[in-house]
This record gives sequence, C-alpha cells and structure tokens, in this order.
Amino acid sequence: MKLNKFIVILLAANGLLAQHKTTAKIETVKENGLHKIVLSAEMRSFSQEELSDFRIVEANGMEVPYYILPGNNETNSSSFSECKILSKTTIPKSKTILIFENPKAQIDEIVLSITNSDVTKSYSISGSNDQKEWFGLVNNSLLNDLENKESTSVFKTIPLPLTSYRYLKIEWNNKRTLPINVLKIGIFTNKINKPKLEEIKAKNIKILQIPAEKKTRIYINFNRPQILNQIDFTITSPNLFQRNAQMYVHKKKQMNQKSTPFPEEIFAFELSSNTNNIFTIPQLFEKEYFIEIENQDNPPLTLSKIQFFQNQIAVIADLKTNEKYTITTGNPKLNSPEYDLVKFKNNSNSDLPEVKIFDIKHLNSKKTSFQNQSFWQQSWFMWLCISLGGIAVIYFTSSLVKDMKNNSSI
Repeated sequence: MKLNKFIVILLAANGLLAQHKTTAKIETVKENGLHKIVLSAEMRSFSQEELSDFRIVEANGMEVPYYILPGNNETNSSSFSECKILSKTTIPKSKTILIFENPKAQIDEIVLSITNSDVTKSYSISGSNDQKEWFGLVNNSLLNDLENKESTSVFKTIPLPLTSYRYLKIEWNNKRTLPINVLKIGIFTNKINKPKLEEIKAKNIKILQIPAEKKTRIYINFNRPQILNQIDFTITSPNLFQRNAQMYVHKKKQMNQKSTPFPEEIFAFELSSNTNNIFTIPQLFEKEYFIEIENQDNPPLTLSKIQFFQNQIAVIADLKTNEKYTITTGNPKLNSPEYDLVKFKNNSNSDLPEVKIFDIKHLNSKKTSFQNQSFWQQSWFMWLCISLGGIAVIYFTSSLVKDMKNNSSI
C-alpha cells in the first residue's frame, strides 16, 4: 500500500517537471472565427521542426484546434481588371458596337463577362488612338459556348494580335440573332506569389582561407537550431567568377562502439557572376554548419554579406473575442495533434485576419522574466518537487525497513 503511494507521488512529480519549456501569448482578437497566427523564427527555434509539440490553450486549459499553413510553395493568383466602356450602340437587326479603353500599354487578349446565351455570334475588333481613324485587328471571328451551369454569366477570353492602341472597338453581327448582353470587359492579371521569408541572424560567421586546399571555408553558428530555407551571397569581387561550393552539417556515426563526428554534404551549388547567388536549400534545422568554396587557382571571393532566411509559416485557429490564449511548446515527448479542423482547410478563406504572438518566454532564456511566471514554472518549485520526492523516498524506505523488522521478529 505504501509502495503504491510512493509511486503515485513520483509520477506526480515527474508530471510537474515534464512541462513545456516555452510559452507565449496571442493578442486578443476583435471577432470570432478563423485567424492566421504567423510563427516567428524565435518561436519555431524553440519548437520541434515539424511543430509536433506546438499547442494553443485557452485559459481553462482546453486545447484549441489548429492546422498549419505552409509557406514553402509558390502560388498563382489572378484578378480581373475592368476596362472603361466608353459607348455602347445597338442598331436593330444590324449590329452592336462597343468602344472601350485599353488599360495597359500592350494587350494581347480581352475578357468579356456575358450573360448566358445559347447563340453563336460573329464579331470584328479594331483599334484606334483617337476614336476617329480605326484599324483592323480581328475580322469575322466566332464566339460560342456562352453557357455557365454554375452561374448566370460566363467569362470568355478573346485573343488579339499584340497591340498598343488606346481604344478598342468590338462590332457584333446581329443580322441573324438577337444581341448578347455584355456585362463588362476587362483583363485577367496573373500574379505569382512567392513564399514570404523571414531573415535569420547568425550568431557568428567565420571565413577561413585554406591555400593548401585551394578552398574558402565558412563556419556559421546560431544561438539555437534554426530552420533555414534560403541563403543569399553578396560578392563584391572579382568581377567575373564561377565557383563550385558545398554546404555541410556535422553528423556522428558509430565506429568500433565509438561515436565519430563527420561532415555530411547536404547541398551543392555554384556561385557565379552571371546570377544573383540566391539559393533555395533543403530545409535545415541545425545550430551550426559550414560551407566550402572551391577556388582552384583563382583568388578567393570577397564576401561582403551572407544572409539566411526561412519560409514564413502560420497556423490557422478558430479564436473567440475576449478569450486569453497561451501557446506552449518545447516538449519533445509530444506527438503531432490530430484535429478535425484540418479537414476544412480547403474551405477557409485565404484572406483571414492576422493576429500576433507576443511575450515569448523560455525556461532557460536570459530574457525570461521569472517574476511573471506561474509558480509551477519557477525554479524553486522544481527543486521543491525534487526535495519532496527525496523525502518521500527516505520516508517510505524507512517505513518498509521497519515493517520488515517487525515481521521478522514475529
């Protein structure tokens, strides 16, 4: 019985000590619903690489479901820019004439928004810079398939010869069919959205020249393991160069029952005066690594700046107004959570309100304000638990010995 009590006390002590090492707060949101929480490099450096230990907790201790919004992929988006329609003239049983402004310096297509119609229309397009003298661009082309089963209107793209006319005119032939209803004219602008990057500052960068090996070796060190996705080199001389380079991390392998360190190549690239020398690298989560540049018989490169970046990621969570939320992380024993919310990520709006993380505290960080920590986060409480555990061990051990003596005397 006493042994069971002893085990319970030890388990409770271990549970108290196995808390998250890092906490942070989320600013109060103004409305209920899904919000984007961007994770800073500092927050990610205290977490596991895949964020398996990342949790959002309400004031009552309940976990808040979230899903991760990765930032490592390029995305394409398009927007519709409407052209100004200057005039629209319909001649019964003859034709409809639309004149509109060209919104760009050069244009090779236009997009029409048309009310659904089961007709085929012939059209011609001409261009002008003064709306007086017109020049042909498209002659007697056909426009069909004007039905959209999911909407009452349809977008139709009409190709043009590349042109810079300020004004464009479309003439529809209405001799055999009734006019069609053109709602608006415009162009789609495609945009490539590159990953947002956050710069990571190195604690120390040391550049060594090794003439015997005809190499330059660069040692990079961070305060903590950092996630890296991109490295940028600024090289001021010579004017023309082309050098092979490799990036390494220190690994260990077992040989003859001993752990032996060795450099593992993780990325090979080429520095050249013909490029911007910006490289996307396989994701790293290391504290230190080094780069070797092969100079051959050339003079070493003059490296004026080396910068490191990580792809910015965020988590999406359903937050409530006036609720106080805490982020906890830094517990390597936790597995990645499984929330229902991830099943609805394709249905959520991409333009979500963004909230920030603040007041990041780490147990071993010099910047931590221990006065603001809960009592169970204080170091004295940890030592108190250890002391109580030791006293419990002594107490129950002496009790067991005493019981054994009593039993033997009987």
